[in-house]
Amino acid sequence: MSEDQPPAAAATPYLPLFLRAAGRKAAVVGGGLVAARRVETLARAGAQVFVYALRLDHEEFAPLATSFAFTHVAREPQRADLAGALVCYVATGDPADDERLHSALAGAGVPISVADRPNLSDFISPSILDRSPLVVAISTGGASPLLGRLLRARLETLIPAAYGRLAAFAGRTRAQVNDKLESPVARRRFWERALDGPIAELVLARNEPAAEKALAAALERAAEDGRAPPLGEVYLVGAGPGDADLLTFRALRLMQKADVVLYDRLVDPSIVDLARREAERIYVGKRRADHALPQEEISDLLVRLARQGKRVLRLKGGDPFIFGRGGEEIEKLAEHGIPFQICPGVTAATACAAYAGIPLTHRDHAQACVFVTGHGREGALDLDWGALVRPNQTVAIYMGLDRLAELTQALVAHGADPALPAAIIDNGARANQRVVVGTLADLAARARAASLRGPTIVIVGTVVSLRDKLNWYAPERSD
Repeated sequence: MSEDQPPAAAATPYLPLFLRAAGRKAAVVGGGLVAARRVETLARAGAQVFVYALRLDHEEFAPLATSFAFTHVAREPQRADLAGALVCYVATGDPADDERLHSALAGAGVPISVADRPNLSDFISPSILDRSPLVVAISTGGASPLLGRLLRARLETLIPAAYGRLAAFAGRTRAQVNDKLESPVARRRFWERALDGPIAELVLARNEPAAEKALAAALERAAEDGRAPPLGEVYLVGAGPGDADLLTFRALRLMQKADVVLYDRLVDPSIVDLARREAERIYVGKRRADHALPQEEISDLLVRLARQGKRVLRLKGGDPFIFGRGGEEIEKLAEHGIPFQICPGVTAATACAAYAGIPLTHRDHAQACVFVTGHGREGALDLDWGALVRPNQTVAIYMGLDRLAELTQALVAHGADPALPAAIIDNGARANQRVVVGTLADLAARARAASLRGPTIVIVGTVVSLRDKLNWYAPERSD
């Protein structure tokens, strides 16, 4: 079986959770605007709220009293007051008082949040988009609450209020679906169709009786289909060279449908993390002469998983059909009658060159661009050198780092000018991108001096000379 290497997630000190507050005791310390907002949030969730303050701001709390129940305690809280509480908010409006009260209440065994003081808080309050029972919480970990609110405002326009009604409908009919469909996979696929099709449209249009009838009919069909062994599907998805922003919308949609994700070492961990959280992850990465899983076994694994009824995401760096061996994999799938989809990705040469400020074509420099691989099938470099040294073109070399000296020397030996500009882009389109610029005569030596580790793309041609004018990608380091 393949080596399982789940990618490391970005570090955050906060664990995102939704706590059940209904019927639980909660404390708010303060009588101003911020405290009133905390009281409202807790009361909406059904908590028994106790507000500790000598006095309450009438303008802020009077409207709350007409809609929500809370208990005002006209004194500062003691540690014993927090016994049995779910949470405690400290928001007096005075930083010195907040810090003093935090010190007095700490150790009560209750999570405490101090307004605008992440360093004193056991938890922080996110910006909330409420489409009950659908709730979206957004947090920046205390780094920029304003940014969280701005993102919430954008989501307000993208998620209509009617989606709360759709979530409630799904909750009411969940047991009905579970009774009819025993397989978790069958249930998930049923809901995927129901929540993104005619049934959902009926609910959003407030025609729930018709939606219930349509759901019952769809359930009967799904139960009948479920008696036959399911056949899965394979998605070959190009993940681009590293920057998650370069993923296509279609790639993101397919990543959310997958039951299993097969990914290689060229796929950035931040991209793997965008796949459905419940999906199994299998690392099938390959380095030169060090394959976690040989290509033939990867193709066989795709077939085997699909025959188990799973939706299999084959996530590839760059584009599946440009030195990604996607053609070999779909040959195997077609041979065994496995349905598949191809989702193109931004290939490494175009993305890395763009992020390095090097156009692959330019009216004054190159009217053609050739993509080649520097990794021979059985060790030998069998390239059409005469075609590669033609004038007025750019050559993009994939997987050329290990044999860079051999590549550049062969180009010169076949007629290329040793002074021809060339560049090697390491970890292109990523935060740690590095670009080494030189000529065919010295690029290999420069790359060795820079201790590049790959993955890399080599660009050869006079377009490299335009980099000083066109480079825009600030985070990179050049050598």
